[in-house]
Amino acid sequence: MQDLQDFDEEMEELSSAEDFLEYFDIAFDQSVVHVNRLHILQRFHDYLSKELDLDAQLPSERYARHKLLLNKAYLDFVDSDAQTEKVLKIFRMNEPQTGFVSVEQLLGG
Repeated sequence: MQDLQDFDEEMEELSSAEDFLEYFDIAFDQSVVHVNRLHILQRFHDYLSKELDLDAQLPSERYARHKLLLNKAYLDFVDSDAQTEKVLKIFRMNEPQTGFVSVEQLLGG
């Protein structure tokens, strides 16, 4: 990886959880990935979305940060499961919804 453009292009080529884990040289148990691939990738995406100034980092720093966050996302599912982690919306649909409706909104005012 030589520059940010190369890093971004290489990332665009990755399509499966296995591709990402192999690209970042993260050892993984195929049985964990097989059952949780979408959840791992979504958690990875969630972690990345919380990062500040990631685009401003050098390619080597970005690679290291991506690797750390992907490994963290993978490890979230090694000793847990999708239902417990509730990464995808489908697992949160039956949870109590919290919201506030004012009396004025109820009365149309």
